[in-house]
Amino acid sequence: MKSARPGKAGARNSPAQNAAPTSSPQTGSHLHARHGITKSSAARGGLAVERRSGNDRAVLVQLAMGKVLASDVADDLEELQALVSSAGADVVATITGKRDKPDPSLYVGSGKASEIALEASNNEAELVIFNHALSGAQERNLERALECRVVDRRALILDIFAQRARSAEGKLAVELAQLEHLSTRLVRGWSHLERQRGGIGMRGPGEKQLEMDKRIIVDKIRALKERLEKVGRQRHTQRRQRARSNTRGIAIVGYTNAGKSTLFNRLTAAGTYAANQLFATLDTTVRKLYVAEAQPLVVSDTVGFVRDLPHELVDAFKATLLEAVESDLLLHVVDGASEARDMQIEAVNGVLDEIGATDMRRLIVVNKCDLSGLTDEAGRVEYDPETKLPSRVFVSARTGAGIPELRAALQAHFPRQNTGYGDADGAEQTQPTLA
Repeated sequence: MKSARPGKAGARNSPAQNAAPTSSPQTGSHLHARHGITKSSAARGGLAVERRSGNDRAVLVQLAMGKVLASDVADDLEELQALVSSAGADVVATITGKRDKPDPSLYVGSGKASEIALEASNNEAELVIFNHALSGAQERNLERALECRVVDRRALILDIFAQRARSAEGKLAVELAQLEHLSTRLVRGWSHLERQRGGIGMRGPGEKQLEMDKRIIVDKIRALKERLEKVGRQRHTQRRQRARSNTRGIAIVGYTNAGKSTLFNRLTAAGTYAANQLFATLDTTVRKLYVAEAQPLVVSDTVGFVRDLPHELVDAFKATLLEAVESDLLLHVVDGASEARDMQIEAVNGVLDEIGATDMRRLIVVNKCDLSGLTDEAGRVEYDPETKLPSRVFVSARTGAGIPELRAALQAHFPRQNTGYGDADGAEQTQPTLA
């Protein structure tokens, strides 16, 4: 067996390894060193190690399973690299391969595990990231074989969400998702969990520390769910109030980094944070939207979706995602510049199906026409042959091309029944036309 390398094993544990069960997993879940910490020691398996400052050096692993095409793997790798960059790690090597099915012990098999270990050693990597969902046993076995931390796709996405959550609701949802993920991996890296409580005043039926920690996590999960249910009830009350005022709700949904927040800002001038990165915003923002000759509208910018979005996150963000379920129209923003847009559309539809929005009315907005060679297409509108309503609009949220046509499409979906407003004297007043 290879000798352990300083700065590797136990250098800094993943959220499932180092989050104390009695505290929020938010503090210390990030993949790279925080708060100016440059050096520390930890004991794992009797080995004292050091943590260096700066971003983690990561080796990426992507396997083509079964009949998966090589082109699909290339798209997946590109997305994984973007996720890792968003998490704050530096990619030093990439390992690919093909298997008919995952190895039940190591997922990759012993030969591939040796190749990964050698690559991690040569590049002084502290972290190996698998673009797959690993079981707790597979993570544990891989860490022993590779002598460094191992993170799977779910844990990586959870870490990004932990970094990006800003609102109290978002932080609650992320903490719930992390605890649910941690509850299945609690045994990892904990030597004290094998001990039975004992001593003077402690003898009796007995309870293993592991059982206590699991019970603490279960209680914490229950409390978080109750708080999020309260948030959900508050949001439901707000939606009922909007319904009573005949205000129509529009929810912007789509794959992460498709330009949802940029489109939201273009339509509402809200000034919410928008950046060319995955999961730039997590918190739902709701604003009024005025469209000439249309009914009163409000539009919400929801969290972005991604392929294989962890189920824990879908459940935790259910209160937020209900904005989409209970809206009157979904604006499905598609990244027109991405070659994987068909896969992204399928992934978004999968999440919408999971939250019960399968039959929602949708208007597809093909964004980034300025980057996709579709500049001449900006402003083109396609119509549903049955309803005769706009079903697809091509725009560039960054430049504003096609936005007037999008507004016209929204007006077609929500035409105002009475084009005039009566004042106190009964005189008709005309709503000002938007420039």
